Parts: sequence; C-alpha cells; structure tokens
Amino acid sequence: MDRYRNRGKIMADLNEFQSKIGYTFKNRHLLEQALTHSSYANEKHMKKHSDNERLEFLGDAVLEIVSSEFLFINYPQKPEGELTKLRASIVCEPTLALCTKPLDLGKYLRLGRGEDHTGGRKRKSILSDALEAVIGAIYLDGGFTNAKEFVLRFIMTDIENKQLFYDSKTILQELIQGRHEQLSYELIDESGPDHDKQFTVAVLVDGERVSEGEGHTKKAAEQQAAYQALLLYRNRE
Repeated sequence: MDRYRNRGKIMADLNEFQSKIGYTFKNRHLLEQALTHSSYANEKHMKKHSDNERLEFLGDAVLEIVSSEFLFINYPQKPEGELTKLRASIVCEPTLALCTKPLDLGKYLRLGRGEDHTGGRKRKSILSDALEAVIGAIYLDGGFTNAKEFVLRFIMTDIENKQLFYDSKTILQELIQGRHEQLSYELIDESGPDHDKQFTVAVLVDGERVSEGEGHTKKAAEQQAAYQALLLYRNRE
C-alpha cells in the first residue's frame, strides 16, 4: 500500500511541475530522470545512468545555443567578447539556480536521504544541474522548439538584472571607487555543520554597514551582499 501511495505522490508532483513549466511530457520517464540526483539513484541501487547527469550534459548544450542566438539577435551592437561575458553571466551556476526559484524546482527533486537532510534542495550546484537536465529532457521529448521555448521563458529574461547579479562584486567595487569611498566585506555570522555551513556577510562602505547576504560559502554570501548593495544604490538613484 505504501508503495502505491508513494507512486501516487510522485505522479502528483510530476503533474504539478509540468503545470508550472507549461509543458506536458509524452515520456514521463524523461522528466523523472531529469529530477533524479545521483545520491537518490545510488541509494536506491538504480541501474546505471538513471540519474540526471547525462541529461544535464545535453541540456547544457541546448542552453548554450539558445542563449547565444538570443543574445546575438537582441544585442546587435555588442562585440563577441561582450556577448561571451553576457552569456556567461546567464548560464553560470548561481544565476541558473536563481532561475529555479519561480519553479520551486528543489521541491520536486529526488535526493538521497543524506543529501536531502544537508540542504540539497537549496544547493545551487544541484539546482542548476537539474534545470539543465530538464532542458535536456524537454529537448528529447518534444524537440528543439519546445526546449527553446522553455529556455526563453524561464532563463532568458531580465538579462540586465542577471548580469548585475553575476558581476555584483566587480560592479560594486567600480561604483565605490568612483565615489572615492572604501569598500570592505565583514563576516558577521557562521552557522551549521561543516557539510552545510551558512555564512552571513555584510558590505561596509567607509566602515558603515550597507547590506547583508547569505550563502553556503563566504564567496556566495559576499556576492549576495554586493548584489543587495547595488539594488539599494540603484533605487536611491
């Protein structure tokens, strides 16, 4: 009975996720695989290549061509170097993880118990990999057009803000230097076990705290804090 109940929940979750992404799979096994982390496959002793790593490889390639075409068409004045940098800001791990929030992707992942208990559903690397796996699954199930539509709808939006997020520390440094002020970062809190640390970092401008950010690494927390500072300065202007 429990087995059927669990299967029923899996199907309900798959239906809910498909409703969110606006695409219904003909082969639901592809979607299940896209949402299956290697920790789950190993724990359940599933057959080889049952996790989402191969789909991630495929989705990464689809994402690169769709994002490249989009930027080529929509930014005709930018040279190759700037287009490459802009694309990198969109398809990097932190930005892709940011794109999964409206989908609540972490909720639908199949994780091993250890990975689940140590915050895997919020881990940027797992979320970004799963997002690429979903792209790969849609490509196999419905072709390039459907995969492209997914990428354009959920990733290739709000480009300027995503670039700001990606380059936040560099942009903030240039902004503060231009104002002839001093920028520094201060670690104000560190919590959690070694395998699931949470850092809180503050941005200080001329010694005054401007913003805070959190992350599983100091670097990620600094990036988030810098991004929040930039949003604050932008709103003031």
